[in-house]
Amino acid sequence: MSTAYHNLSDYDSTTIPDAHDMSFGIVVAEWNENITLPLLNGAVQALRENGVPEEQIIVHTVPGSFELTYGAAQMAKSGKVDAVIAIGCVVRGETPHFDYICQGVTNGISYLNATGDVPVIFSLLTTNDMQQAIDRSGGKYGNKGTEGAITAIKMVQLGRKL
Repeated sequence: MSTAYHNLSDYDSTTIPDAHDMSFGIVVAEWNENITLPLLNGAVQALRENGVPEEQIIVHTVPGSFELTYGAAQMAKSGKVDAVIAIGCVVRGETPHFDYICQGVTNGISYLNATGDVPVIFSLLTTNDMQQAIDRSGGKYGNKGTEGAITAIKMVQLGRKL
């Protein structure tokens, strides 16, 4: 979670496991691409900085955040990745649509994590306005894509330990 007290891009690199032999899938929503593309770039950069070869990062797009669950499920089933990072952005509007999308994606990704063998990382921004999204996609609070990549590496390591 990003607040004035915690930057999404801050992490202690000494606590990150060697990721050179890990493969990652990233499913990114096309909706709000002014936000999701910087999140994607942050995730890819963090993976690369932590030893993941470019050819071990698979990126696919889906139309919107609601479709992240399906995209993540298909990527996990492919057997080509050790973890999936689901990247999207939902900005509150004037209707309850925001609540339905956020709840659906949250429940879907939670279900995939509870029932699957491949961790799916929740890198969905759910903000009250576009400025909050900008602040969390490379702005003053860092980049949730970076946070998602580091989380993915750590979750792969956990799975391998167990």
